[in-house]
Amino acid sequence: MTALLPGHHPSEITTVAALPQVTKAERLRLLTDERNTAVHRDMMTMVPAMKMVQVGGTASADSLPKTLSVVAWNVERCLFPEESAAHLAPHAPDIVLLSEVDHGMARTKQRHTTADFAEAMGMAYAFGVEFHELDLGGPTERKFCDDDFNALGWHGNAILSRVPFSRVTLIRLDVHGHWFAAEAGADPEQPRLGGRMALAAVVETKAGPLCVVSTHLESNADGAHRARQMEALLDGIEAFAPDMPVLIGGDLNTGNHCPPDFDWRGEALFAMTEARGYAWGFTADGMTTRPSLITPHPMRVMKLDWLAGRGLEPLSKAVISSISQSGTPLSDHDAVWCECAVLASR
Repeated sequence: MTALLPGHHPSEITTVAALPQVTKAERLRLLTDERNTAVHRDMMTMVPAMKMVQVGGTASADSLPKTLSVVAWNVERCLFPEESAAHLAPHAPDIVLLSEVDHGMARTKQRHTTADFAEAMGMAYAFGVEFHELDLGGPTERKFCDDDFNALGWHGNAILSRVPFSRVTLIRLDVHGHWFAAEAGADPEQPRLGGRMALAAVVETKAGPLCVVSTHLESNADGAHRARQMEALLDGIEAFAPDMPVLIGGDLNTGNHCPPDFDWRGEALFAMTEARGYAWGFTADGMTTRPSLITPHPMRVMKLDWLAGRGLEPLSKAVISSISQSGTPLSDHDAVWCECAVLASR
């Protein structure tokens, strides 16, 4: 097993009703200090929100049934929270695992998109920071900005649930500054503090406790890097919820480094995860990306989004198109859905 990142063990994460803002002094340092790995690691310890999970919303039940409906969806900043919620409503999800949700970003009208999504679905939520974004985003995102500043600059992952969370945590998968430090290959056009991460939460079902996980692995890297991130994730889950059924969902960016065909099948994370007791039979066949308002790449079709579980039996599965009834592409990712039954704890 890999060692968990210093200062980011699941037991060290706190839950809050609101994330503290990056201070003026912290932001000044982020903008003026040399962008290297050492500065990034230091800033990750200085910004409190990097070790917090925001919880809110309203649960509608005390426990979930033994058979669950679960959706994992990269909502690409979440331009349309209410329309996205309505899009999922026919699938009656008990759990929604979201990635790429904004909180206080100009491109999404400074909204807390997770809170708005959860309110529209009548669910509780947990939100964790993947990145503090120092600018407004890429060229195709700027056309959505009414402001020339981000009120908060948070971007991350979320879990929505029909029941309250028994426990929640955040598992950091890297802190070296893949999107900040020049020596780590950061994009100078999109500077960000943070790194890939996962949210994990325990919810109660009629069959006992279940750990659900929303994650997002690195796009700007190769399969070996993603395999290391997945190993860190599985170690974090084991520290947080040992001997418990687990369902992991999210954008794993599989094959993203392999143009022009973007073949996901050679990714080492699949066999490694299976060797640790997980199965991939919760994910339907089919590609999961499409052109969108932010990502107009009509020729780039990939299978990036997955569900994996242990201690669960997959019953049904599907890929849900992200084209709304009005014809709007809600994201550049389609959602993956499964119905599964919770088995006894290991």
